[in-house]
Amino acid sequence: VVYLLVGIAGWFVTGFDGFTEHDPDQTLMGFAVNPLHNIVHLLIGLAGVVMWSTADRARTYGWLLAIGYGAAFLYGLFAVDNPNANFLNINWADNWLHLVSTLAGLAIALWPRRDRGTVDRTGRV
Repeated sequence: VVYLLVGIAGWFVTGFDGFTEHDPDQTLMGFAVNPLHNIVHLLIGLAGVVMWSTADRARTYGWLLAIGYGAAFLYGLFAVDNPNANFLNINWADNWLHLVSTLAGLAIALWPRRDRGTVDRTGRV
């Protein structure tokens, strides 16, 4: 839901012009955005809302976050100081948040699942 809200709020900063424009002045709470970046946030948020319903779907979403934001982090390392390559308008704050989102995705994907139907050695469920 947070990604959805960020995607919506981003439109108030960017409007609908300059779809892939690199403009360091277009920021939302210190994070650079552009219309393409807003769409990415909306898609990630929508996927999260759709996939939260089961543990398996949530794990898949975690892997999508980890892989997608891991790639965004790596891309950002090269693009942040290169306006010609920075079509998502990423700044260093975005890069660090992408790294945190990667780790959150790994936590979601790899968190141990508790089986409700198993009985331990003491007989407790």
